[in-house]
Amino acid sequence: MIHGVMFDFSGTLFRIESVAEWFDTLDLDLDPAERAACVQRLTVAGAQPGGPQPEQPPSGWDQRDTTSGRHRAAYTGQTRAALLPTVGPERVDALAARLYDRHLTPDAWRPYPDTERVLKEFRRRGVPVAVVSNIGWDLRPVFVRNGLDTHVDAFVLSFELGVQKPDPRIFRTACDRLGLPPAEVLMVGDHRPDDGGALALGCSFHEVAPLPVAERPDGLLPVLALVVAPPKCEDAG
Repeated sequence: MIHGVMFDFSGTLFRIESVAEWFDTLDLDLDPAERAACVQRLTVAGAQPGGPQPEQPPSGWDQRDTTSGRHRAAYTGQTRAALLPTVGPERVDALAARLYDRHLTPDAWRPYPDTERVLKEFRRRGVPVAVVSNIGWDLRPVFVRNGLDTHVDAFVLSFELGVQKPDPRIFRTACDRLGLPPAEVLMVGDHRPDDGGALALGCSFHEVAPLPVAERPDGLLPVLALVVAPPKCEDAG
């Protein structure tokens, strides 16, 4: 039986603002055509962390989440290339850094409509929860801002471990922190190639769609029926 849950972060519990909203935080004075072209280049390049993947990933892209330095370098590199035709070399580094720093802020992230309900229900039942994320920065402040940090028992982040999904070691770490064997833990995520790596360890896996927040009001609710509270330890004597 399933007694504990691991959740992915981006595209599962939370969703980053759109690429257009993210770009508009720069408040550049552009005509509509220039703005649209820049947003399109950023999208194709996969420049927004948590946003669309690049159509042509650069070398080293698949290891970007193993350290904070690699993460920043990978995404600012893609952003610089996408911005350069619009802003020019004298401004591109500063603007790429601003966009990267924007995604680190809780304001850039929105919880799915049922995230709070699901996490609170698992807390009420006594079901332990871990957040397991391929990421290059500390996402805990996002949960604090939304009042959800107290509903998570463990945060297992790739840049802190130096390994990333689908490596079984990241899932093993999460199971150990939950105090449960893999066979009793469910992984919930939006990316089967990475999140489904938990299957190799013996965990179960449930996939959700990484839709915009407004388009997925109840995608997490089915998970509630898949998990039961762990048995309580009886007092000796």
